[in-house]
Amino acid sequence: MAKRYMSIWFPYLTTDWLTVKQPVLHGLPIIFTAKDHGRLMITAANPESEKQGIFPGSTAADAKATVANLQIFDDIPGKAVQLLTAIGEWSIRFTPFVAIDAPNGLILDISGCSHLWSGEEPYFANILNKLRSRGYVTYGAIADTIGTAWAIARFGKGSRIIEPSGHAAALMPLPPSALRLESEILERLRKVGFRTIGSFIGIKRSALRRRFGEQLLQRMDQALGTTYERIIPLQPQAPFEVRLPCLEPIRNAAGIEIALQKLLSMLCKRLQHEGKGLRTAILKCYRVDHRTIQVAINTSKASRNITHLFKLFELKIVQIEPDLGLELFVLEATQVEDLIAAQEAIWSAEYHSIESPEVAQLADRITGKFSNAVVCRYLPQEHYWPERSLKAYSSLTEKPATNWHKRPRPTQLLAKPEPIKVTVQVPDYPPMLFIYKNELHNIKKADGPERIEREWWLEDGEIRDYYIVEDEYGQRYWVFRSGHYTSDREALWYLHGYFA
Repeated sequence: MAKRYMSIWFPYLTTDWLTVKQPVLHGLPIIFTAKDHGRLMITAANPESEKQGIFPGSTAADAKATVANLQIFDDIPGKAVQLLTAIGEWSIRFTPFVAIDAPNGLILDISGCSHLWSGEEPYFANILNKLRSRGYVTYGAIADTIGTAWAIARFGKGSRIIEPSGHAAALMPLPPSALRLESEILERLRKVGFRTIGSFIGIKRSALRRRFGEQLLQRMDQALGTTYERIIPLQPQAPFEVRLPCLEPIRNAAGIEIALQKLLSMLCKRLQHEGKGLRTAILKCYRVDHRTIQVAINTSKASRNITHLFKLFELKIVQIEPDLGLELFVLEATQVEDLIAAQEAIWSAEYHSIESPEVAQLADRITGKFSNAVVCRYLPQEHYWPERSLKAYSSLTEKPATNWHKRPRPTQLLAKPEPIKVTVQVPDYPPMLFIYKNELHNIKKADGPERIEREWWLEDGEIRDYYIVEDEYGQRYWVFRSGHYTSDREALWYLHGYFA
């Protein structure tokens, strides 16, 4: 599928927002100002101000002297990004891939989306009309590349929808500033007489690089589509998700660890503010070659201890292959639980039991290094049949539904009883000896039998007569005879568990 992008430009984003918020300002000249080296500079101006010669970058004192009814407001740091984020999340209804194009735009990857609105023209008009109806001055363009869509949205004079494969021709009459170049490069281009992109796009690349630098070639390639330009999609933030974009690609484990520390600090701060702790977390690493690598951790109980969580992730870092570099990290807590103040206080207490966080941390490190099946916690179930009398739980905070059986039970119960050969003096007596895995065990002490019937409402089968036996080395075993003793068949004996 051929790529198609839409660029949306809000030339008066913050002043439009203020006018929408305070309708009495409609039609009046408005500016936002901020202090810069002791002077009050204009950071944003609405169309009414620009009609009277007031533009961002000039001083507020000159503007006040020129326009009598000028409305002056303090600049709100971060307001533009906040507005773009809100508009971007609203725009996800038109495409799942929306990115912020600071300081005053959005980029939409609309590949395969416009047919739902019967084509690109009604799709384009629908989006812009809805934004304009909300009070925002809005321009847009659609093209094969991000660079061309951006350029046409801001400098285009004719059609704002560039036909597929027509982006190169559409760029030629535009000024060099349409390539998103730094002011220094634009000044050099102006000095040598380049007024349009078409006036220099055919010059040898080596000459352009030598005179104007690498950025000019990069922006040309992005606009022409010969170099892929990645966007970071803006998605509605998960309840507990934090992001960390990188100024330069990360290529080593040390960089990954630093990024992980920052992400955990941000995430745990949010969790603490809401009285939560995480049980499951996923670290997603986005590579420059468009691949995503992710690793996950699980905790035995809710936690927001940064040191402990970092140690769990540290075991997984070896699985992250940076290749050409990682440009974005996303940490998401996919499962969280309430973490009350009483639990938090235990972190510093000298307290060692199943409720102790030290126990939970040890279990987490073991399972993180090996597998989730290495450490198990078993709780009693309402069954007399041994195989169903207990159940494995992953949580250390789970409470048992019933009490443990009062009769002695082995510390280790085999998942499946193992057959043994025995010598019995009298049929209903415990064994005198048994052979298990070719090893002879002479019985010195024994207790039993304890008869356990099948749970007939669940399954049919033989009864079991269990004995606790101790051999000459002091090792104790749980063995049983299956079924009633009869003279017409050989009794079957099994080993079912070990006592400590």
